Amino acid sequence: MRLFLDICQGLGLGAAVGVRPFLPALLTGALATGDLGVDFEHTSYRFLESPVWLLALAVLLVGGFLLRARLETPTGVAALGGISIGLGALLFAGTLADHGYASWPGLVGGAAAAAVGQAASSDLLARTAKRLDAAARAALPMYFETVGLVVAGLSVLAPPVGVVALAALAWLRVGGARRSGRKFAGLRILR
Repeated sequence: MRLFLDICQGLGLGAAVGVRPFLPALLTGALATGDLGVDFEHTSYRFLESPVWLLALAVLLVGGFLLRARLETPTGVAALGGISIGLGALLFAGTLADHGYASWPGLVGGAAAAAVGQAASSDLLARTAKRLDAAARAALPMYFETVGLVVAGLSVLAPPVGVVALAALAWLRVGGARRSGRKFAGLRILR
């Protein structure tokens, strides 16, 4: 049962950092510092709760807000996606190592969960931003930060929520791809 809960927690953390990388990772590290639902202290992933790591995440979070315009370019989105995948892999592996399980499956599973979260959130962000005015579009990243934060917190405190969140993100991604495919299919018929 413990392994199942750790897998759920790792998938949720991977999905959360896929939505937005820094704030969910920062929350997870802070919760691990207090041994609230996760503890990396006696593993090779103990750096995930170290003050230096948490400070680095906080600096990256603030830098991301300050450089938001540059991060909305294709290069910035790709960079954040890579960071998300790396953080997802580390957090899932650390979750497995917390209870003495082999951590390498967590590297793979966390990277995959973060990739799903990143693909769904970037697709949803792009589709939603097209329909909003400038002021509402500027607030959109804050909503995604909030979603990532809530998913990370719930995944640590109630691990089965992580699987539900990952499934919801996968559903969003598949639904978005299906909608965009229908739009272009209709245009081809008119030619």
